Amino acid sequence: MTPDLSADLTAIGLTLRLAFSTTLILLVLGIPLAWWLAQTHSTLKSVVNAIVALPLVLPPTVLGFYLLLALGPNGILGALTQKWGLGTLAFSFPGLVIGSVLYSLPFAVQPIQNAFEEMGTRPLEVAATLRANAWDRFTSVALPLARRGLITAAVLSFAHTIGEFGVVLMIGGNIPGKTRVLSVAIYDHVEAVAYTQAHWLAAGNLVFAFAILFLVYYFNQRSKRAV
Repeated sequence: MTPDLSADLTAIGLTLRLAFSTTLILLVLGIPLAWWLAQTHSTLKSVVNAIVALPLVLPPTVLGFYLLLALGPNGILGALTQKWGLGTLAFSFPGLVIGSVLYSLPFAVQPIQNAFEEMGTRPLEVAATLRANAWDRFTSVALPLARRGLITAAVLSFAHTIGEFGVVLMIGGNIPGKTRVLSVAIYDHVEAVAYTQAHWLAAGNLVFAFAILFLVYYFNQRSKRAV
């Protein structure tokens, strides 16, 4: 196995690990947040919606820069992690996870929120008349009815994390085997004029992204027909 191929496979493995970790965390955090946004009439709803959607319009380097400051040795979070004996999270895999979670947040929250809102209140009201408590209504009624949004959120979060570049480069740098992910590996090959290696990685990413999006749209179309 050549050094370049070994390094590229390591970058692919690290990227998949990052994508799985990010997707899992986003689902754990995104489901309750999406539920609150779908149900609340609070005046804070617009503010929270704007914060969630911010990564869609904010340059990834801007988010990465401020995360780097926050997680660095002189940052608020960096000072806390050092105080707890954890070191700094900048230029580490946990730092990549934090950046990826924040950057992919709208791709998880918005599809789930839309699914909850499309569900309406009628199914929950019916469940309430059958004496189902709030937790039962959420787990037995809301989540199953929102499964299309849940699947879309998981798939888009995973795919979006695979394609991240600006945020992960700013907060993680380019440390082989530690923070060098797929998109950074492609950038390295292009800088080194190693277009063959860049082509294989980029083409594989392109095919993967198309397949993911195709499956999402196909699944949603089938689900709508089944309703």
